[in-house]
Amino acid sequence: MREEPTQRLSKQSITIWRIQRSLEGFILVLLPIIYGVVLQYVDWPVWILTILLVILVLYFIAFVLIWPPIQWRRFRYQVLEQEIDIVQGVLIVRRTLVPMTRIQHVETEQGPILRRYKMASVEIQTAATTHRIPVLPIEEADQLRDQIARLAAVAIDE
Repeated sequence: MREEPTQRLSKQSITIWRIQRSLEGFILVLLPIIYGVVLQYVDWPVWILTILLVILVLYFIAFVLIWPPIQWRRFRYQVLEQEIDIVQGVLIVRRTLVPMTRIQHVETEQGPILRRYKMASVEIQTAATTHRIPVLPIEEADQLRDQIARLAAVAIDE
Protein backbone atom coordinates (compact mmCIF):
# COMPACT_ATOMS: atom_id res chain seq x y z
CA MET A 1 0.00 0.00 0.00
CA ARG A 2 1.21 3.45 -0.91
CA GLU A 3 2.23 5.81 1.89
CA GLU A 4 0.35 9.03 2.57
CA PRO A 5 1.71 12.19 0.97
CA THR A 6 3.91 14.23 3.30
CA GLN A 7 3.51 17.85 2.23
CA ARG A 8 1.05 20.05 4.11
CA LEU A 9 -0.47 23.41 3.40
CA SER A 10 0.59 26.52 5.24
CA LYS A 11 -0.94 26.78 8.70
CA GLN A 12 -2.28 30.21 7.65
CA SER A 13 -4.75 28.36 5.47
CA ILE A 14 -6.91 27.92 8.60
CA THR A 15 -7.17 31.70 9.01
CA ILE A 16 -7.75 32.25 5.31
CA TRP A 17 -10.51 29.61 5.14
CA ARG A 18 -12.16 31.15 8.20
CA ILE A 19 -12.19 34.56 6.53
CA GLN A 20 -13.53 33.12 3.27
CA ARG A 21 -16.29 31.16 5.06
CA SER A 22 -17.20 34.20 7.16
CA LEU A 23 -17.64 36.26 4.00
CA GLU A 24 -19.76 33.50 2.48
CA GLY A 25 -21.77 33.39 5.72
CA PHE A 26 -22.72 37.05 5.43
CA ILE A 27 -25.10 36.03 2.65
CA LEU A 28 -26.79 33.81 5.24
CA VAL A 29 -27.02 36.78 7.62
CA LEU A 30 -29.25 38.51 5.09
CA LEU A 31 -31.96 35.85 5.39
CA PRO A 32 -32.94 36.53 9.03
CA ILE A 33 -32.56 40.28 8.49
CA ILE A 34 -34.87 40.25 5.48
CA TYR A 35 -37.31 37.96 7.27
CA GLY A 36 -37.25 40.25 10.33
CA VAL A 37 -38.05 43.28 8.15
CA VAL A 38 -40.86 41.41 6.41
CA LEU A 39 -42.29 40.46 9.82
CA GLN A 40 -42.91 44.15 10.46
CA TYR A 41 -45.41 44.24 7.60
CA VAL A 42 -46.72 40.68 7.30
CA ASP A 43 -48.16 38.35 9.92
CA TRP A 44 -45.78 35.40 9.42
CA PRO A 45 -44.71 33.03 12.22
CA VAL A 46 -41.84 34.29 14.40
CA TRP A 47 -40.50 30.75 14.98
CA ILE A 48 -39.17 30.76 11.40
CA LEU A 49 -36.93 33.69 12.35
CA THR A 50 -35.67 31.67 15.34
CA ILE A 51 -34.86 28.71 13.09
CA LEU A 52 -33.00 30.98 10.66
CA LEU A 53 -30.92 32.41 13.52
CA VAL A 54 -30.12 28.91 14.86
CA ILE A 55 -29.03 27.81 11.37
CA LEU A 56 -26.83 30.89 11.12
CA VAL A 57 -25.15 30.22 14.47
CA LEU A 58 -24.65 26.53 13.61
CA TYR A 59 -23.12 27.51 10.26
CA PHE A 60 -20.56 29.78 11.93
CA ILE A 61 -19.69 27.23 14.63
CA ALA A 62 -19.34 24.33 12.20
CA PHE A 63 -17.90 25.88 9.04
CA VAL A 64 -15.99 28.87 10.40
CA LEU A 65 -14.64 27.59 13.74
CA ILE A 66 -14.45 23.79 13.58
CA TRP A 67 -14.10 22.82 9.91
CA PRO A 68 -10.94 24.71 8.78
CA PRO A 69 -8.48 23.11 11.28
CA ILE A 70 -9.79 19.64 10.43
CA GLN A 71 -9.59 20.41 6.72
CA TRP A 72 -6.00 21.61 7.16
CA ARG A 73 -5.02 18.43 9.03
CA ARG A 74 -6.49 16.20 6.32
CA PHE A 75 -5.11 17.96 3.22
CA ARG A 76 -1.77 16.60 2.06
CA TYR A 77 0.00 16.50 -1.24
CA GLN A 78 3.24 15.35 -2.77
CA VAL A 79 4.78 15.94 -6.16
CA LEU A 80 6.59 12.86 -7.42
CA GLU A 81 8.36 12.37 -10.74
CA GLN A 82 5.50 10.45 -12.35
CA GLU A 83 2.46 11.88 -10.56
CA ILE A 84 0.99 14.29 -8.04
CA ASP A 85 -0.61 12.67 -5.00
CA ILE A 86 -3.36 14.69 -3.28
CA VAL A 87 -5.36 13.61 -0.21
CA GLN A 88 -8.24 15.82 0.89
CA GLY A 89 -11.63 15.76 2.52
CA VAL A 90 -13.09 15.78 6.01
CA LEU A 91 -16.11 13.49 5.92
CA ILE A 92 -15.28 11.85 2.62
CA VAL A 93 -11.54 11.49 2.14
CA ARG A 94 -10.51 11.57 -1.51
CA ARG A 95 -7.08 10.58 -2.76
CA THR A 96 -6.18 11.66 -6.26
CA LEU A 97 -3.19 10.66 -8.34
CA VAL A 98 -2.63 13.03 -11.24
CA PRO A 99 -0.23 11.48 -13.77
CA MET A 100 2.34 13.92 -15.14
CA THR A 101 1.49 12.72 -18.65
CA ARG A 102 -2.10 14.03 -18.23
CA ILE A 103 -1.20 17.54 -17.09
CA GLN A 104 -1.94 20.14 -19.73
CA HIS A 105 -1.59 23.34 -17.78
CA VAL A 106 -0.38 24.49 -14.36
CA GLU A 107 -0.77 27.95 -12.89
CA THR A 108 -0.78 29.90 -9.64
CA GLU A 109 -3.76 32.00 -8.62
CA GLN A 110 -4.31 34.70 -5.98
CA GLY A 111 -7.56 36.24 -4.88
CA PRO A 112 -7.69 39.33 -2.67
CA ILE A 113 -7.54 37.36 0.59
CA LEU A 114 -4.64 35.18 -0.57
CA ARG A 115 -2.82 38.28 -1.84
CA ARG A 116 -3.27 39.96 1.56
CA TYR A 117 -1.52 37.02 3.25
CA LYS A 118 1.08 36.62 0.45
CA MET A 119 -0.28 33.20 -0.45
CA ALA A 120 -1.33 31.54 -3.71
CA SER A 121 -2.99 28.39 -4.91
CA VAL A 122 -1.63 26.05 -7.57
CA GLU A 123 -4.11 24.82 -10.16
CA ILE A 124 -3.27 21.74 -12.15
CA GLN A 125 -5.41 21.17 -15.22
CA THR A 126 -5.86 17.97 -17.13
CA ALA A 127 -8.20 17.37 -20.06
CA ALA A 128 -10.94 16.18 -17.71
CA THR A 129 -10.66 18.31 -14.59
CA THR A 130 -8.77 20.82 -12.47
CA HIS A 131 -6.93 19.87 -9.28
CA ARG A 132 -6.02 22.45 -6.71
CA ILE A 133 -3.45 22.82 -3.97
CA PRO A 134 -5.17 25.70 -2.20
CA VAL A 135 -2.99 27.77 0.16
CA LEU A 136 0.78 27.98 -0.16
CA PRO A 137 3.24 30.82 0.44
CA ILE A 138 3.72 32.60 -2.89
CA GLU A 139 7.37 31.56 -3.29
CA GLU A 140 6.54 27.93 -2.59
CA ALA A 141 3.57 28.05 -4.99
CA ASP A 142 5.78 29.48 -7.75
CA GLN A 143 8.43 26.81 -7.17
CA LEU A 144 5.80 24.08 -7.13
CA ARG A 145 4.23 25.39 -10.37
CA ASP A 146 7.62 25.45 -12.07
CA GLN A 147 8.52 21.99 -10.75
CA ILE A 148 5.24 20.49 -11.99
CA ALA A 149 5.61 22.21 -15.38
CA ARG A 150 9.13 20.86 -15.72
CA LEU A 151 8.15 17.32 -14.71
CA ALA A 152 5.07 17.36 -16.95
CA ALA A 153 7.12 18.50 -19.94
CA VAL A 154 9.64 15.73 -19.30
CA ALA A 155 6.82 13.19 -18.98
CA ILE A 156 5.29 14.35 -22.27
CA ASP A 157 8.65 14.21 -24.06
CA GLU A 158 9.28 10.60 -23.05
